[in-house]
Amino acid sequence: MHDLISRLIVRLPLSFRVLYHQFLLRVVDLDALSIEADIPRFLGQFAGVLIMFSAIQAIAAFISTWSAATPEVHQALAWQAEQRLIATTILVAGLVAVASWDSTFPDRRDAMVLSPLPIKPRVILVAKIAASATTIGLAVLALNVFSGLAWPLVLGMPNTGVTGVLRFLAAYWFSIASGSAFIFGVVLTVQGFSALLLPRRIFLQLSALLQIAAFALLLYVYFFEPSLDTPASMAQRSTHWIQATSPVFWFFALLNQLNGSLPHAQLWLAERAWVALLAAFLCSGISLLLCYLRTMRQTIEEPDLVSAARGIHWSPILGSSLRTAIAFFTLRTLMRSRQHRLAFAFYPAVALALLPLFLNQAPLPGTEELMPLELIAIPYMVMSFTIVGLRKVFALPVSLNANWVLRTTQIFPMRCYVAGTRFSLLLIAALPSWMLSAFLALRFRPLFPVAFHLAILALLGFILVELSLIGFYKVPFTCSYLPGKANFQLTFWASLIIFLPLVVGAAMIEQHALANASQSIAIIIAMLGISFTLWKLNRYRAASAELFFEESQEEPITSLRLSMPPSQSSS
Repeated sequence: MHDLISRLIVRLPLSFRVLYHQFLLRVVDLDALSIEADIPRFLGQFAGVLIMFSAIQAIAAFISTWSAATPEVHQALAWQAEQRLIATTILVAGLVAVASWDSTFPDRRDAMVLSPLPIKPRVILVAKIAASATTIGLAVLALNVFSGLAWPLVLGMPNTGVTGVLRFLAAYWFSIASGSAFIFGVVLTVQGFSALLLPRRIFLQLSALLQIAAFALLLYVYFFEPSLDTPASMAQRSTHWIQATSPVFWFFALLNQLNGSLPHAQLWLAERAWVALLAAFLCSGISLLLCYLRTMRQTIEEPDLVSAARGIHWSPILGSSLRTAIAFFTLRTLMRSRQHRLAFAFYPAVALALLPLFLNQAPLPGTEELMPLELIAIPYMVMSFTIVGLRKVFALPVSLNANWVLRTTQIFPMRCYVAGTRFSLLLIAALPSWMLSAFLALRFRPLFPVAFHLAILALLGFILVELSLIGFYKVPFTCSYLPGKANFQLTFWASLIIFLPLVVGAAMIEQHALANASQSIAIIIAMLGISFTLWKLNRYRAASAELFFEESQEEPITSLRLSMPPSQSSS
């Protein structure tokens, strides 16, 4: 088999093989990696996370067979599992497609380097599609490597034995592959027609908003879409619009149609899956082809930065001029840079991925009259991960060549730069999380626990900001970056193993303290003391610190143990 694949690869054109290899390495930004720009190792660890989820799902498949006592329970279990697995696969494929938002379409580097070469645009197009599809395919394969075998075995064996298992297996893998291809085609279609219909400068401005909106939409649909596990629930008129608009139910129906277990009333959903898959292929293909034929020249001719429009410009004054400059520089960097948006979005995504652990949970005995635990724990997680994520991406530089501008204009003391960075963290990371918590918590009565909770949450945000500023003596996005410091995968596992129990414990302590005014006041006073201490510490250390723009890696000193011990040298 290996020799056959090698012979097939050798038969491909050399230009395609070279471009495919280069585009595959560029699917992930080198500067965003956390393992010394080692892309295979990075992708291996990313696949390891997905394989772990697949193993957990496989274990759950065999455990769940014990609870399937009746055919009705078995059918409900099967439908729940199928919808969950398809929804998770579509989510992962969509997130990977959104993460590689600009990798499938020609950028300025492609146009400048590849246009003068004797390479046909269709070769570039096919190589880029193959590279992006390979990344999504590896993610889908890793996510279903164990669960894609365990669930067909569990759900297919009780019905028709080995034949049912094989048919279920084929139907399952075809359905998840179709769902992944559909969401990939939708992302390409949205981006392609946006690039075609809009001038390039306007498209570059809206591209960041489209990417963030797609990211948020995928997460929202995944976490808040209901599960319909019985024919009666799917036949209800109130759920008809959910089924008609959700690709999860389309490809769920496609799976059961291929498996031979779809009720006749849901055949229209399977037909919608076939139509959606064909439309995604056609629309994405047309948009990609037109982009490569019409927009590569525009990529060279039109600048990436939009010139300032004439007229009166007004920007709010956010304190001192330096504080305002750092805050606007941070906001505009996040809006313009795909690399920084993706690195920053990873952390809130981890927090959102943990939300189902708190949603729709019954209150613990004795806490029915207290503030719900999810109103306390969810803002804790969202605010903490948002602050940590923004602080992490501060270390990723925007343009090293432009840092000389900031070096020559360093006319303020170091404490002013620290104050500007603190304000940016509070404004961009802490304040939106606090406002969202206030919006959700104000529906709870009485209001005095809500006031105490919002005060505690505000102090928590300030403490986290001050902790993240310890040792940070630079302007955001301006210091050279040493790979190996982001540790995205370490953040993920630490959130599951360490941070989640701490959040639950702190939320339970606050939940009981909010019922007692004296305990709430004591917590607020203690947090005020911690906040003031950290603020004074950062201010004191900033007085003697220097602003720096270069991170130098410490040279390891390796001893060869050639020197003689003192006892032997004296003798």
